[in-house]
Amino acid sequence: MSAKIKSVAVIAARVVLGLIYFVFGLNFFFHFIPMNGPTPTPQAEAFTTGLFQSGYFFPFLKGLEVIFGALLLVGLFVPLSLVILVPVSLNILLFHVYLAPEGSAMGVVILLLNLFLAWAYRSAFKPLLASKTTASL
Repeated sequence: MSAKIKSVAVIAARVVLGLIYFVFGLNFFFHFIPMNGPTPTPQAEAFTTGLFQSGYFFPFLKGLEVIFGALLLVGLFVPLSLVILVPVSLNILLFHVYLAPEGSAMGVVILLLNLFLAWAYRSAFKPLLASKTTASL
C-alpha cells in the first residue's frame, strides 16, 4: 500500500471517529438527532438510569466526547485523544454486547477505528509502553 493511500486512510478514520464522537456528544446537550430505538433491555435501562441519576457522569462523558472528537476532526493531539477515547469506545462495545445487542455493530466499528488509529500513531505510544522509566524532575 502506498504512503498516500495510508495517509488518506488515517485521515478518513480520524475524521469519521471524530465526527461520531463530536456529533453524538453534542446531541446529548442539544437533542438534534431523534434517539428512537428499540426498547432497551431491563439491564440496559437499569445501567443507564444509574449513570444518569449520578448527575455528573453523562455531562462529563459527553463533554469529553465533544472535546476529543473535535480534536480528532482538526488533527490536534490525536494520540492523547485516542488514549482518552479508547476506554470509552471499549465501554460502548461492551454495553452493546452485554446489555443492548442491537447496537453492537456500531460499537465494533468505533473500536476498530480506534485500534486502526492507535496502530497508525503507534510511535507516539512507545514511551507509554516502556516497562521501566525514570521520572524527570
